[in-house]
Amino acid sequence: MQNFDEKSANMHMGRLIQMLSHQMKRKNCIVTMIDGDSLTVMQKHILKFILLETLHREIYQKDIEEEFQIRKSTVTGILQLMEKNGFIYRESVEKDARLKRIVPTKKAEALRPNILYHINESEAQMTQGISKKDVAVCKQVLLQMLQNLSENKL
Repeated sequence: MQNFDEKSANMHMGRLIQMLSHQMKRKNCIVTMIDGDSLTVMQKHILKFILLETLHREIYQKDIEEEFQIRKSTVTGILQLMEKNGFIYRESVEKDARLKRIVPTKKAEALRPNILYHINESEAQMTQGISKKDVAVCKQVLLQMLQNLSENKL
């Protein structure tokens, strides 16, 4: 890996974020199979969200779209695959038949410890040697960049 001290002054933020994203994808490709499951990294993140959030509230597709800032069509495809593979099921809500509550299956709940471990390990490796204060500042800056881009301020 290159020494970023020399290059960082001239490196564009978008390029640096793309490089980080690429490294995260490369690392995660090695561990996409956990105990025989065939979940992608994105499915693991969504399943983690579903597993944690359904402990204290009902989850719907719109919640996933908003949490991950991804399009309805993308979420629909991901949920269809997760349902086909037996990780979730959708059930109608009495007050509005158009709404489908997303519910994890026992198969999904059995994966909870491995998914959480994998995500926490990745996070720990990524932030190794970085102070909690710097991590907090980084998150704040990244969230501001995300907000700037979502507001179409170009």
